[in-house]
Amino acid sequence: MLLPFALLAVLSTPQTPDATLPPATAHVRYTVEAQGVQIYHCAAQAGGFQWVFDAPEATLFDLTSHQPVGHHSTGPTWTWSDGSAITGKVLQKQASPDQMAIPWLLLGTHDSGDKTGALTGVSFVRRSNTQAGAAPATGCDARHQDNVLRVPYEATYTFYSAN
Repeated sequence: MLLPFALLAVLSTPQTPDATLPPATAHVRYTVEAQGVQIYHCAAQAGGFQWVFDAPEATLFDLTSHQPVGHHSTGPTWTWSDGSAITGKVLQKQASPDQMAIPWLLLGTHDSGDKTGALTGVSFVRRSNTQAGAAPATGCDARHQDNVLRVPYEATYTFYSAN
């Protein structure tokens, strides 16, 4: 008799909301797979040393054709193959379910550059389904100061218009 009540308690436990989801009024424009690296350098920090994030470097692939459609780089900036580009600013951050992966993010965006195209009017970018890419907890010390580390990662990027 206790089993049905225990099952009911588990099923009714509220799930933690995903902070990286855009507003409900946003509309998906594109979803792509990114494959690339997260770039870090070893730096003196707070009396010790740690890996400090420098930049992403990734190719964006269409989910259906698996063909490249753009690039992700410093800024953070996303540039489509038609030359249109947006730059983002982190609005929300949430740990990945995979402890070895970089966090999931929601970024607000604005056009960068003067070309109009596929990314024109994109207001939000969501990074989710991250795999790897996190800086290691070790390997950064006085002997390795200023070393650069390129950590492979994959992620899903979803581009949204505000309405």
